[in-house]
Amino acid sequence: MPIDTSSYYPEVPSPDGGNDSFSLNRRDGGIFGTPPTPPPLPGDNGGREPEPPKPSAPEKDLPPTGAERFATGLSDVLSWVLVPLLMPVYGLILAFGLSILDVAPMGMRIVFTLIVAGIDVAVPMLLIILLKKMGLIHDLGLNGRKERLIPYVITTVCYAGTAWFMAAKGAPLWLSMFFAGGGLASLINLVINFSWKISAHAAGIAGIVALLIRIQKDGSPEPELFFWLLLTIALAGLLGSARVWLGRHTVWQVLAGYAVGFCSVFFLTMI
Repeated sequence: MPIDTSSYYPEVPSPDGGNDSFSLNRRDGGIFGTPPTPPPLPGDNGGREPEPPKPSAPEKDLPPTGAERFATGLSDVLSWVLVPLLMPVYGLILAFGLSILDVAPMGMRIVFTLIVAGIDVAVPMLLIILLKKMGLIHDLGLNGRKERLIPYVITTVCYAGTAWFMAAKGAPLWLSMFFAGGGLASLINLVINFSWKISAHAAGIAGIVALLIRIQKDGSPEPELFFWLLLTIALAGLLGSARVWLGRHTVWQVLAGYAVGFCSVFFLTMI
């Protein structure tokens, strides 16, 4: 039978009088009691598994600064004031004021400008609104690549109609070819749009730059044409930057738009 030796080792009270159940008879404490636990070393967690790092709270988007709000607002204004649909009207106004056409009476200028605005602005805009009512497009700004197919077809036809009208009314060949170049640029953009979103804004204003250079070369330019050329180039740079800032296009898409618009108008007006 087991021998009880508990009587040989009486209970010993705690030296400080506390009730810590100190006993020589405790098997888990050993003869000298439970050894004190050493303090953990720096970087030591006492033998436990290291705790995984707590996930950091997601960073909250900071509100835009005043400079960012100004840049966004200016970009929106430039995008609408220099919308591609208005480029034929701007080009005709500049042609009347800066070339040999400045001898045309004011009444003729107004009539021709209104006709061009009707063909190249009112008709496409009304058709685009109709497409939106029918659910074929969802954004009047046509920021989606897939929404631009039908509007590109409409714009190409309108530009071609304007070029025919100008030629029928005896306008200088370079002016008729300006509108034909706009139609060519729209057609090229249409083809590219099947796989890539090229900037129509950049193409439109680059066509105006090409027109002014053509007038400078062979259109009996007015002295102030050089100022308008520099202003248009500056606006082209601002407009391209605005489209990138708004996230509508990449830099390469803007540069491609410049190339298509300038080359289409310049080389056709050189005929």
